[in-house]
Amino acid sequence: QVQLVESGGGLVQPGGSLRLSCAASGFTLDYYAIGWFRQAPGKEREGVSCISSSDGSTYYADSVKGRFTISRDNAKNTVYLQMNSLKPKDRAVYYCAAELIGKGPWYGSSCRRFDYYGLDYWGKGTLVTVSS
Repeated sequence: QVQLVESGGGLVQPGGSLRLSCAASGFTLDYYAIGWFRQAPGKEREGVSCISSSDGSTYYADSVKGRFTISRDNAKNTVYLQMNSLKPKDRAVYYCAAELIGKGPWYGSSCRRFDYYGLDYWGKGTLVTVSS
């Protein structure tokens, strides 16, 4: 059974940090670009970050650039999102998603364009709350 499971969410004070994990089962992540998306209450889902399957290239939304870092450990079949300097506006449900792109260029991929309709698999999300 193909699954993506997010973990690591929770309540943190402004300025704090969290590390989200996205663990895959039922398939290997090696040939997948992996993205993190988030959805705040009453808002549309938005792309946060994406990492390629080939050379580990990364892409970030302007709103998180310099604060968030995406990484992957293919041996553990897991992708991470390190979130530092968290702000109240980062509060959302965070989802990871996978797109099969092989080992070729990723610039046209749905993940890289934050086009969530084109992602193949989704996790169920983990809630991040930033509040004092």
